Amino acid sequence: MSDFSFSLAFRERLAARCSAFPRIVHPQAGLKPAAVAITLVEADDGSGQAAFLLTRRAATLRAHAGQWALPGGRCDPGETLEAAALRELEEELGLALPPANILGVLDDYPTRSGYSIAPVVTWLDDPAEISPNPAEVASVHRIRLDELMDPGAVSFETIPETPRPVIRLRVGDQHLHAPTAAVVYQLRELAAGRITRVSELDQPVFAWR
Repeated sequence: MSDFSFSLAFRERLAARCSAFPRIVHPQAGLKPAAVAITLVEADDGSGQAAFLLTRRAATLRAHAGQWALPGGRCDPGETLEAAALRELEEELGLALPPANILGVLDDYPTRSGYSIAPVVTWLDDPAEISPNPAEVASVHRIRLDELMDPGAVSFETIPETPRPVIRLRVGDQHLHAPTAAVVYQLRELAAGRITRVSELDQPVFAWR
């Protein structure tokens, strides 16, 4: 069984896999570039396992209020994907991570709402630095990577509106959908030593807007 403990060895292993990852860019016309941060941190249950930060969006936001999300947003003009992810981490969670804490960038995920989302994998040594912005974030959760390795944590559904499989990722008693579920699933696969493409995994109809 793979070791997903929050350790220097895991960081180095994941960083090496991110560095060697053959990233696919989706430069479709009309898609707006955006970035999300998948931030690795120690789980908060005393297990010593690696987890990633997942937020519940504030109920007062105009778009996707109350939904599960990774910190992220649209890139500013001339801004790199990495810079956008770090900026959004600071704006949403108060985290001022240096570029050295970026492990790599995974595949672009084209969304139904017109964005090309790049997942930027980052590392957070001290979770005490997390200070969520209440205007954007209702709550912050640490989701253990090893729990996502359970085969029952991932499911693919067929719906009449699309020929593409719709991914669902089980987190506790909740479910994540694409794009969040798709990019987290790709990280899960990479952490396990597998390269799995996710751009053909679709979103549920409610997320097409």
